[in-house]
This record gives sequence, structure tokens and C-alpha cells, in this order.
Amino acid sequence: MASSSCFIFAFFIAMSFSSMDIGLAARHLLQTTTPNLPGIPSLNNPTLPPLPSFPTLPQPQATVPPLPTIPSLPQPSLPTVPKIPQLTLPPLPANSLPNLPSSFPSLSPPPSPSTP
Repeated sequence: MASSSCFIFAFFIAMSFSSMDIGLAARHLLQTTTPNLPGIPSLNNPTLPPLPSFPTLPQPQATVPPLPTIPSLPQPSLPTVPKIPQLTLPPLPANSLPNLPSSFPSLSPPPSPSTP
């Protein structure tokens, strides 16, 4: 158990030192000046040759046979659902909760034993 805690502690220390190197490198990058870069020259917009004209091809006319009609079937009648008689519920009993005291008595500490 002790070796695992020592390993975790050593790992934590190693990560702390590695983050200091990263912070130092970041500070070094922030302190360097940016070099003067040459500007991008403007380029001429090339003109594209016109597209050749394509002849319109004839559209094939497909002859579709007429769709068959679905014959109408006799609709079965649903049986009637029997009526359930409405039951009357008995009245609910009156609220019979016990009365709670409005204030609670204060509790006194137990007597302390006397020392002779």
C-alpha cells in the first residue's frame, strides 16, 4: 500500500515539473516578436471559356398500363359492447386524525451525579 502511495506522489511531482516546462515555453512564445511577412500578391481573375451547348434529348414516352382497382369487400359489423352498470361508492369516513399538541414541552437535562 505504501509503495502505491509513493508511486502516486512521484507521478504527481513529475507532472508538476513537466507543466513548468510547458509554462516556460508558452512564455517564451509570447515574448517573441512576429516577423514581417511578405504580402500576398493579387492574382488576376481568369476568364473561363463558355460552356458548349448541348442538344436537348428527346424524352421517352412510357406507356403505363392502368392500375387495377381494389374490389370493395363487405364490411363486417362489430358486436355491441354490453353496458356495465354504474356502481355507487359508499361515502368516505370522516377525517379522524388525532389532535397534535400546539407546543412541545421543554426538555430539561438529566441531573448530574454529585461527587462526594
